[in-house]
Amino acid sequence: MSPRPRRTEQTNNLAEVIKETALRHIAQNGASALSLRAIARDLNITAPAIYNYFPDRDALITALIVDAYTSFGDWQLNARDALPESDPVGRMHAIGAAYRAWALAYPQRYQLIFGTPMPGYNAPMQQVLPAAARSLSALVSVVDALRQAGRLQITNFPAVQEAYLPAFEMWKAYGGNYDTLSLSVAILVWARVHGLVSLEIGNNLPPFGPDGGALYEYELQTLQRQFLE
Repeated sequence: MSPRPRRTEQTNNLAEVIKETALRHIAQNGASALSLRAIARDLNITAPAIYNYFPDRDALITALIVDAYTSFGDWQLNARDALPESDPVGRMHAIGAAYRAWALAYPQRYQLIFGTPMPGYNAPMQQVLPAAARSLSALVSVVDALRQAGRLQITNFPAVQEAYLPAFEMWKAYGGNYDTLSLSVAILVWARVHGLVSLEIGNNLPPFGPDGGALYEYELQTLQRQFLE
């Protein structure tokens, strides 16, 4: 007879099942329609059983967002570290490719962190920022390495407005103490690839092929020519 799972194991397992079910509901009905009671019915448990782990819908959404950022960050960092530090250009390309690959593999998670904000939900930054900053740190680290090597082409790049500098310093506490200019350039690079990936996931990409792969690769090459010497 196998031993009965410990309470902590049961807790962790049920919490994960609840999150998996929530992602399925989001895929079917959208994040704004997420309901703890509907999840409870689907799992054949009582609503209070869910409240033991997630006291309300916002707590569940926050947990899903943190998980999504963590998974996204893992893909970014693994892509970077698959190539040596001596190849920053290759690392930057690998990070870009991993961005699209993760988004296509987990479109619901992508929409949770980068899609349309959910009405009535405000992400608690103290819980979300560590994972969010880590997810961008791979790109920022490579951009910073290129800057330090004198290979970053950034003539007349706009300065960060003074009012936003504290937010940048807050990011550095979790994402790494990189130069503010490197973080600024990384945000612009992210915005460029984000636009194409978001259009592709939303099935709104112009017809450049059976998917957005060719256009996305063209943009990665364009970014390399624009920013790297």
